[in-house]
Amino acid sequence: MRFIKFISEYMGLLVLAAALLALLFPGLLQQVRPTVINYLLGVVMFGMGLTLKLQDFKVVFSRPKDVIVGCIAQFTVMPLLAWGLARLFSLDEALALGVVLVGCCPGGTASNVITYLAKGDLALSVGMTGVSTLLAPFLTPLLTWALAGKSVDVDVASMFLSILWVVILPIVLGLLVKGLWPKFTEKATDYLPAVSSIAIALIVAIVISANADKLLAGGLMIVLVVMLHNVCGLSLGYLTGRLLGLSEAKKRAVSIEVGMQNSGLASSLATIHFAAYPLATIPGAIFSVWHNLSGAAVAYLYRKGERLSEE
Repeated sequence: MRFIKFISEYMGLLVLAAALLALLFPGLLQQVRPTVINYLLGVVMFGMGLTLKLQDFKVVFSRPKDVIVGCIAQFTVMPLLAWGLARLFSLDEALALGVVLVGCCPGGTASNVITYLAKGDLALSVGMTGVSTLLAPFLTPLLTWALAGKSVDVDVASMFLSILWVVILPIVLGLLVKGLWPKFTEKATDYLPAVSSIAIALIVAIVISANADKLLAGGLMIVLVVMLHNVCGLSLGYLTGRLLGLSEAKKRAVSIEVGMQNSGLASSLATIHFAAYPLATIPGAIFSVWHNLSGAAVAYLYRKGERLSEE
């Protein structure tokens, strides 16, 4: 059990280690079929379904304004930041597409853990993750088409179906399993964070190993863009909450929810729909590594700031 807890608590380091190993020894995973990424992401989403409760969605009805504000920020700040950074740094077509895909995805499941660690509004975070995930089949393809469709062929209908199969269906199955076998689910949830951490680490490793040579040749620029995308998202999310007069706990939740994306979904969609642009999977993989590290740092800074204000 200690080992399981260790994996859960140090997810960022696990993902970073997986990325470095894939970069140094790409041959280990280059034979793995890209479709495996979809199954791994499905495992993560199924785990999310097992942990959700109907009460988690009460915040949507009891505090709709907070959730609506958060979701609008989610699907405007990150997509527009992605588009702006891709143009500012003159990224090539494939990398620009990958950055835009990351920006157009819903909030990541790790955001709930980081919000909890940051002493943010956890109910709001869970509500935002749930609603943005439910909106993703509609908004992710449309936003990707709007921001990247002029340069690449974006099949909106096909992407919509992919998100339904890879994200929504596993979550629904998780909710059904929880309803039918609550005792089994209660025991399984102790292991879910570790399973999700390992699955995300494997997604990152598979994507990076497949593109290791190209990443080593010109990867510093895209790493910088991904870092800026995440940090600006966290900052603008907090600023949005501040401008709207939200409480400190709500500001932290919106900040983290906006800045942390379901980057595994971005890599999965790039693998399925943009095989002609293999580098489009890279931004999602780098984001998966970076946002876990930055998320842990942000949670620490928020907690530290709270302690200083109390003194």
